Amino acid sequence: MADMKTAWKAIVARALAEYVRQKGLSLSLPAADGIVVERPPKPELGDLGIPMFPFAKLLRAGPNQVAQALAEIIAADPESSGLGAAVAEGPYLNVRLARRPELSRILDAALSPGWGKTQSLSGHRVMVEFSSPNTNKPLHLGHLRNNILGESLSRILRAAGAEVRSINHINDRGIHICKSMLAYMRLGGGRSPADEGLKSDHFVGKYYVLFNELKEKEPGIEAEAQDLLVRWEAGDAEVRDLWQRMRTWVLEGIAQTYARTGVQFDLYDYESDTYELGKDIVLKGLESGVFYRESDGSVWCDFEDIGLDTKVFLRKDGTSLYITQDLGCAVDRHDSWPYDRLVYVVGNEQQYHFKVLFEALGRLGYDWARDLHHLAYGMVNLPSGRMKTREGTVVDADDLVDEVSALAKAEIEAKGREDLVGNLDAVAEKIALGAIHYYLLQVAPAKDMLFDPAASLSFNGDTGPYIQYMGARATSILRKHGAGEGNARKGKADPGKLSGDSDWALLRLVSGLPEVIDAAAAAMDPSVLAAYLYGLASGFSTWYRENPVLNCADFDVAASRLDLVSAVKRSLEAGLALIGIPFLESM
Repeated sequence: MADMKTAWKAIVARALAEYVRQKGLSLSLPAADGIVVERPPKPELGDLGIPMFPFAKLLRAGPNQVAQALAEIIAADPESSGLGAAVAEGPYLNVRLARRPELSRILDAALSPGWGKTQSLSGHRVMVEFSSPNTNKPLHLGHLRNNILGESLSRILRAAGAEVRSINHINDRGIHICKSMLAYMRLGGGRSPADEGLKSDHFVGKYYVLFNELKEKEPGIEAEAQDLLVRWEAGDAEVRDLWQRMRTWVLEGIAQTYARTGVQFDLYDYESDTYELGKDIVLKGLESGVFYRESDGSVWCDFEDIGLDTKVFLRKDGTSLYITQDLGCAVDRHDSWPYDRLVYVVGNEQQYHFKVLFEALGRLGYDWARDLHHLAYGMVNLPSGRMKTREGTVVDADDLVDEVSALAKAEIEAKGREDLVGNLDAVAEKIALGAIHYYLLQVAPAKDMLFDPAASLSFNGDTGPYIQYMGARATSILRKHGAGEGNARKGKADPGKLSGDSDWALLRLVSGLPEVIDAAAAAMDPSVLAAYLYGLASGFSTWYRENPVLNCADFDVAASRLDLVSAVKRSLEAGLALIGIPFLESM
């Protein structure tokens, strides 16, 4: 329907020019590209809606009057013939498209190889940083939200034509890492994950929790952990050896979780390699007057003029902070791969940090700092309250996927569909990923959310499994046709046979995929696409109940409806892939 929007923008632009000519006005009219074309909220209002408010003041007439005048001009315009009819409805010009050519166009597009891809961001380079785990514990539920936001955004941006590099900045040094190391030195006894039968990242995470138990008995243990950090930074061979061993355990375990949940990265960087990046940048900023030095030797920047207080960039001993490192990383990344935008997918508790970072880069003269974006997301809470890693009250990502997979498996078995789904365990896990990913994406990123595993798995309503089920239903129809069932094979597909209002309503939903991809990319909000997919799935369910396909008595109608089912399947398949949800052939 995007092509029709473009066509009707040109038609309205011509009508405006004719209106001005008839009135003898001397005006500079907006270009066709600047005309707003919307989808009306109700189907009975038409297929396209064009508000007249922007033109009313310019033309010195009421919006209702302008709409009526333009409708009359368009009715007499031979170039609009065959594209539909424009009707004045209050302050809107509502367009009812000519259905037959539009049905044919939509089906041709939806069944073509490029469906699900656009070019709105062609030529743009975007770097997306997400996940950024610590190497002292496994991924948890909060990471799952971060991961699927970053992964989905990366996929959506690519689908919109952008060149994307996803990057994972691994936090593998610091006092929190040394706490796990110290607890292992005290209590590990040289054991390995295999010795205890634990996944390697869970093995290391156990010692982070144990450190906090030790701290309750030995308050002085914090100083020991700090001493361990000093030894690490000094390159102590024994400390570095243990650090490397435990770091490898965590990275191997986390890599398994990424693979399991379908998360991939183009690049990795590590805090241990980058934590001193930025020091030279800060010192140059000190020379240019962007920063200032306090009497104790520390280096600061004053942001009070924009309501952000003052911020330290180098400690009095000359060591770096996170903000120093992030300065260096942003510059280094831009130098190595000049991007048009760098998106940080990080929790909203870090909003102050990124405001300071972006402002500091701007003051240092990096014009591209205006293209940096913090995609802030809200907390994921449990019914029991907020998760706390140090108290061992987090929900580990692996455990959550296991739990939801078990629930999905039990649901399949309860319905007696084990033989229909094929590999029961594999399908149950894909349903679990559909449940978790959709639940985490269906709300706007900035909002806090309460995760409910049972609700996420519902096969009815606004859930991932419901959408997966509708995709499987469409596939089943096509599979039965391929096996020789039904009447569609006896007929010839003709878009003109899809003459019902329900056919048109479903085709309109299908046609919206490219626009939704562009909207989700522009807003950097995968929930836009998630909502579209639910609307398409529920629209297909309604249509299917009212319109038999394989058993339709009219063979040509059956063949035409089969094409519509194919278009729905391809749209669901393409859209689900962009939000990290496996498409299932059977459920």
